Amino acid sequence: MQADAGGCEGVSLKKLCAMMSIAAPIRLKPHGFAYSRGMIHGPRNLPAERFRLIVFDLDGTLIDSRADLTHSVNAMLRYLHRPELPEDVIASYIGDGVGMLVRRALGDPADPTLLDDAVEYFLAYYREHKLDNTYVYPGMLPLLDALRNHPQRPLLAVLTNKPVGPSRAICEALRLAEGMFRIYGGDSFPTKKPDALGLQTLLGEAKVAPHQAVMVGDSDVDVLVARNAGTFSIGCSFGLSPHTLEIVPPDVLVHAPLDLLPLLAGQDGMPDTAVEMGRVV
Repeated sequence: MQADAGGCEGVSLKKLCAMMSIAAPIRLKPHGFAYSRGMIHGPRNLPAERFRLIVFDLDGTLIDSRADLTHSVNAMLRYLHRPELPEDVIASYIGDGVGMLVRRALGDPADPTLLDDAVEYFLAYYREHKLDNTYVYPGMLPLLDALRNHPQRPLLAVLTNKPVGPSRAICEALRLAEGMFRIYGGDSFPTKKPDALGLQTLLGEAKVAPHQAVMVGDSDVDVLVARNAGTFSIGCSFGLSPHTLEIVPPDVLVHAPLDLLPLLAGQDGMPDTAVEMGRVV
């Protein structure tokens, strides 16, 4: 479902909000952000001031890549004469990089040669099929467009554990790369999320303090990297690993991409009448 195209490009915050379904008024929290009733609060309230750096995970946050990753893992298993795995099982393995995805799918093999061969085959297959079924979550493109056109112009970045090559190719093909300050992958640094190095690098390059930044992702890995770097975190229950957010709760949990708008854009440019956030119709 590539639902983000028609009529959503170049929209202002007011126009975007006007496109949303209006429901019961929402309660304005004391610290200045409006939250829909569906949002769940975790350890910390988000700050009233707008974020200067917004970092997104990729798989399960900006894009639904479940089908293409599943097909690539099962192609690798067929190559090794192993039984295929259900999509839900494979989806639960996603988030810690290709090496861990393949290792888990193989049942944690002790043979490093087998693992290397499996990773190589998986990557070769995935490079050719990474865009067969992958799509941007409905509502995410207009959200990014609204943030790019926000008066304060926050810096936007992608930090994923997926290799940087296919990550950039996917972002470019699906119109996510436009306006991105940086796109970093699991092989951009010596360590992956939840190690803080990647996020700390983004903070340094953006010249932004940790309390002025937020990590948006669908798994405990994203919450933990935010904690390790000292930034805020927003969890996405619509992604691939929402069960992990119950174990490691984010500062705020959202259930749809457009729930992110009042959190990331603040109240400037929002309509006078507070509305419950909904999907673009």
